[in-house]
Amino acid sequence: MTENLSKLATESDSNYLDLDKQSVDTILRQINAEDKTVPYSVEKVIPQIEKLVLQIVARMQKGGRLFYIGAGTSGRLGVVDASECPPTYGVPHDWVIGLIAGGDGAIRRAVENAEDDEKQAWLDMKAYDIDEHDVVIGIAASGRTPYVIGGLRDANAHGVLTACIVCNEGSLIAQVAQYPIEVVVGPEYVTGSTRMKSGTAQKLVLNMISTAVMIRLGRVRGNKMVDMALSNHKLVLRAIRMVKEATGVTEDKASELLDQHGSVRAAVDAFHASI
Repeated sequence: MTENLSKLATESDSNYLDLDKQSVDTILRQINAEDKTVPYSVEKVIPQIEKLVLQIVARMQKGGRLFYIGAGTSGRLGVVDASECPPTYGVPHDWVIGLIAGGDGAIRRAVENAEDDEKQAWLDMKAYDIDEHDVVIGIAASGRTPYVIGGLRDANAHGVLTACIVCNEGSLIAQVAQYPIEVVVGPEYVTGSTRMKSGTAQKLVLNMISTAVMIRLGRVRGNKMVDMALSNHKLVLRAIRMVKEATGVTEDKASELLDQHGSVRAAVDAFHASI
């Protein structure tokens, strides 16, 4: 039997007609008008996000890790969020792990039918020795991606805490996840193009989750990324400024402290310990 997708909010018809007949200015303003609605949809689910963050923090404090699983745009967003945690917060690369259906090659080029394999996500996670101390977040705008459904079911069966970020109400993935986050943003500007509002909503929620988790794990001091990797000239200059502000030393001295200690946190702590 053919699955009826027309009932999904993410598949419903665009609120705008004759897009191909609009001026560029009109197209851009209409897209912008739709994008403005997304943060309000995210705001509605903050209580659910908070519950999940608290669960993640508790597990990561005991050595657990955070896994993202998804396909297509959703999978890529998870990989992006995971990949930005080490340079931003100076954490090991295996603290937050992003997995996409079809493997890393699917980040750049779609892998045909990869999202339809319900067994593959658990195999992908097993390669990282996933266990009951970890957390898995399934990301799927539709809420019906087999790769994600199977991964969450298998994670549940092995005692792993599960959550999801979806953009339809009452989806199968939300039913499987222990901590569902349903951000319903309504019809896309281009009908069914979930890389647009749905993708934006997922990115906002991922930002909120990983940032809040890292702050609660002590990877931010005040409002500064004191453990960030000093991997390019811009970041080194930022770090020098941060050390100067925290210690009152000259720019040259701040640079010297960074060279000696390798991070803003270590440089500032060493300075205060010496006085």
